[in-house]
Amino acid sequence: MVCCFLSEGAGDFYCSGNDLSTFTKIPEGGVQEMARQGAELLRKYVRAYIDFPKPLVAVVNGPAVGISVTVLGLFDLIYATERATFHTPFTQLGQSAEGCSSYTFPRIMGPTKASEMLLFNKKLTASQACELGLITEVFPDTSFQSEVWTRLKAYARLPPQSLALSKQLIRSVEKERLYAVNDAEVERLMERWTSEECFNAVMSFFQAKAKL
Repeated sequence: MVCCFLSEGAGDFYCSGNDLSTFTKIPEGGVQEMARQGAELLRKYVRAYIDFPKPLVAVVNGPAVGISVTVLGLFDLIYATERATFHTPFTQLGQSAEGCSSYTFPRIMGPTKASEMLLFNKKLTASQACELGLITEVFPDTSFQSEVWTRLKAYARLPPQSLALSKQLIRSVEKERLYAVNDAEVERLMERWTSEECFNAVMSFFQAKAKL
């Protein structure tokens, strides 16, 4: 039996965030239908993390953007290489928080530091994220994989039921609250995705990117 679930990026990035090109590919049902489909997908995706019974471990091997950062508050152990960064540029794109981060981030790092990330788009270095308690530990890039996998192999030998039941004790108290937060965030994002402000912000992003 596997004792935990591992999330690790491939290549130089851990995750580059959601594909914003969906805003340029409006389905038959229009923007409202696009927002509804996206919202339901996001709701189920985040809920899967909330409900996951085994320990969740993230191995952040490079820059992380958007949803890959916000769901970290639902993980149980997060290791990062020193070159990792953590960025949630939601308001820059006319959007709002997701992944329960509107609740988990203030609890983890305090409301003002959470606001720097979620409202004002501050990008954190790995060391900053570790100091704020968002991630567990930072490793030199040269020894990252070997050090992390040595630990993970040791954790894999721990009794799986004990791990799962211990996680349940830690996490179950807040499950209903997390469901409610996830629902509220999704509803707000549905409104954002259908707004003129969000559309204009995303188009501005593409225009700026095209000039690079």
